Amino acid sequence: MANESVTKTFVVALTLCIVCAVVVSSAAVSLRPAQEANKLLDLKTNILASAGLLEEGVDVETQFEKISVKLVDMETGRYTTEVDADTYDQRKASGNPSLSVALSASEDIAKIKRRANFAKVYVVENAQGLEKVILPIKGYGLWSTLYGFIALESDLKTVAGIGFYEHTETPGLGGEVDNPKWKASWVGKRAYDSDGLALEVIKGKVDLARAGADSQIDGLAGATLTTKGVDNLVKYWLGQQGFKPFIDNLKTGEA
Repeated sequence: MANESVTKTFVVALTLCIVCAVVVSSAAVSLRPAQEANKLLDLKTNILASAGLLEEGVDVETQFEKISVKLVDMETGRYTTEVDADTYDQRKASGNPSLSVALSASEDIAKIKRRANFAKVYVVENAQGLEKVILPIKGYGLWSTLYGFIALESDLKTVAGIGFYEHTETPGLGGEVDNPKWKASWVGKRAYDSDGLALEVIKGKVDLARAGADSQIDGLAGATLTTKGVDNLVKYWLGQQGFKPFIDNLKTGEA
């Protein structure tokens, strides 16, 4: 009977819990470096893909060597070395009041609440100079904040591509932001014209026969709020509160 006592049962159960906890904790700690490495590799893959630079079958790290990672001071629109671009975490910075600014309701069309003081951008250059620039974007859709990148060609007014690497929009509806065909429809669209920002995601299909079609993107069928969210976040990040000052400085060589 002693071997079947409540105390012995409790001790065995407690010991088993402790052993399991140690094993799980040890596994989590030992796997963390690999998880972080995979997370960074996935991010680099998405950056390359958003600019149409991803080559299947070629090592991602090798492909990423053509990209320079830089920090932009969002207030001045110029490059900064105030912090280390390689270790800077823009998402964490945007939630830190000392590293970000609060946006007013009229400014915050993307519903991000705060904008980090610095932004990490990705620059591709060739022998002739700037080839592409890849900009981080984020904004609220229907159910979630969408995180992604939009790339511009060397003229800084033509879209080279777009992609989102994190969101929880409804599969088959707002989740169609991941549809390759829809993403491909952005390539070659005019982001800016003589009057300023022209790019927009409309409700419904683009009428190619109408003026302005070269700067319009089809809305997502059955996903009005996600469509509006993407339109707002693109307008925010390509607008004056976002990267427009930086883009202007790039054009004049003053970045």
